[in-house]
Amino acid sequence: MASQLVESHRSGAEVVKGDDVCKKRSVELLEELGLPKGLFPMSDMEEVGYNRESSFMWMVQKKKNEHTFKKIKQTVSYAPEVTAFIKKGKIKKVTGVKVKELFLWLSLVEVYVDESANEKVTFKTGTDNL
Repeated sequence: MASQLVESHRSGAEVVKGDDVCKKRSVELLEELGLPKGLFPMSDMEEVGYNRESSFMWMVQKKKNEHTFKKIKQTVSYAPEVTAFIKKGKIKKVTGVKVKELFLWLSLVEVYVDESANEKVTFKTGTDNL
């Protein structure tokens, strides 16, 4: 399903390929939008795309990747394809990212930076609205 979403936003998008260029471009996009540059520590990246008109971003890596953010003691899993709608200080409708809570993997759906406290990053999972 994520691949279909990518294809629907590919026209007019900025697309880069290759691990080094993709890592650099994903960090640049996050910084440009006032988001922490380390949000997507992905490896063996194949493609990063960003459609400015629709605010849609996608990242493709060769295989699933897990990363533990030591500062907050949180393990996050990144699927081979990660998509999101991004804008200044906010990432919405995230697909392909899961957060480990106790023994469960929960889908991450939104990330935002509080404008009044730039140091505070809030992560929202699919269960937050239950």
